[in-house]
Amino acid sequence: MTQPFLIGVSGGSGAGKTYFLNKLMYALGEESICLISQDHYYRDKEQQPTDENGVKNFDTPESIDSQQLLHDLKQLYSGSEVRRKEYTFNNPAITPRTLIFRPRPVIILEGLFVFYYPEIAQLIDLKIFIEAKDHIKIKRRILRDNLERGCDINDVLYRYEHHVMPAYEKYISPLKNQVDIIIPNNQNPDKALEVIVGFLRYKLS
Repeated sequence: MTQPFLIGVSGGSGAGKTYFLNKLMYALGEESICLISQDHYYRDKEQQPTDENGVKNFDTPESIDSQQLLHDLKQLYSGSEVRRKEYTFNNPAITPRTLIFRPRPVIILEGLFVFYYPEIAQLIDLKIFIEAKDHIKIKRRILRDNLERGCDINDVLYRYEHHVMPAYEKYISPLKNQVDIIIPNNQNPDKALEVIVGFLRYKLS
């Protein structure tokens, strides 16, 4: 491979993107893949839009510094490593690390809005959309935000109803028509994962 093969992975919140990507990374090894999450490009909390109730809304395309993300992708394409401060979801109990993204034969870009920004979408060689039923997504979101991130459950439910689902319906779901592969992840995506792994091993060879 003469230049990196860029894969975009998107889907609604709670669809299981992280689970899928962790298994993909394990199967192929970090020496072959550079994984970049859109999450590390959130603008500062003070710059986030506010809804009609005065609550900061992190589920809009404007919440992400897409130009910096585009710049960093081009740096990786050119063979340069990228350093970025870890995004800790505004959790004061976590000290952010400095993340180092190194050029690899395969670059995976994951996040809610990675297909939304035209300049980024046109760079992507393979678009994968992970989807799941709504009741499964909200269950996963509650478990993740309440247990792993210490968020109040009422806040989780409010954001899901007023921010997460409206954003999915407006910005994310319509882009399914433009992707190459849609993977249902209501239970176990391992068969689809085997197909993707086999394809990438072929590309890497």
